[in-house]
Amino acid sequence: MNFIRTAILLLFLLFGLQDAQSQSYHFKTSGFSVLEKNQKGKWGEWSNLDLVNLSVVLDTNKHRIVVYSQEIQLFSILDYIEREENETDITYSFMCKDNDGRECKLSIITRKKQDYRKQLYINYDDHIIVYNIFSV
Repeated sequence: MNFIRTAILLLFLLFGLQDAQSQSYHFKTSGFSVLEKNQKGKWGEWSNLDLVNLSVVLDTNKHRIVVYSQEIQLFSILDYIEREENETDITYSFMCKDNDGRECKLSIITRKKQDYRKQLYINYDDHIIVYNIFSV
């Protein structure tokens, strides 16, 4: 009987620790801009910053990032890239697949020298989308 109680207690602790490690992070956007490659394969100019108020959720339990725009952008996380830090930035990156099955790299970058401003970069081969984000 003691063994069963101990086993049940250990199972509860095990499941409790798994929940503690997986989290959801919620952000709001304040603006976005787009950079595209031209027909010669060279990067053009960033578009003007458009103001936009969207929700963004990083869900490490479901291994996905969702941008709740007019058309929901769902990114399934394929790989978590090791955190990078230098004098100016802290970067968390993820290799993902979008709604259409296209591979892309998403990065949440904290700009240390800009009052710890956060940005979400969505990098494709032919274009990059950047959202200014803040935690909620």
